[in-house]
Amino acid sequence: MPTVARFYGIFIKMCFRDHGTPHFHAVYSETIGVFDIATLELIEGDLPVRAQRLVVEWGQIHRADLQRMWETREFRQLPGLDP
Repeated sequence: MPTVARFYGIFIKMCFRDHGTPHFHAVYSETIGVFDIATLELIEGDLPVRAQRLVVEWGQIHRADLQRMWETREFRQLPGLDP
C-alpha cells in the first residue's frame, strides 16, 4: 500500500485495489484509522483523537486529490501539513 503523504509521524496510504467506499488509511505509530474520503469520518480503527483531527484537517485540503486518485487508481505524492 503506497504512502501518498506524511506529516507529524502520520502516514497516509491508499490501496488502489481496494473496493467499497472510497477511503484512505492513516497510520500513526501502532495505530491505524480508515477514513471515508467523502465525509472524512473515521470508519474503522483506533487512531488517537489528536491524530484524527490532523488527518481530517489534511483531508479537507486534499479531498479532491484523494477522490481523483481513488477513481483513476493513479498514485500521486501529496504534501503534508506545514509544521
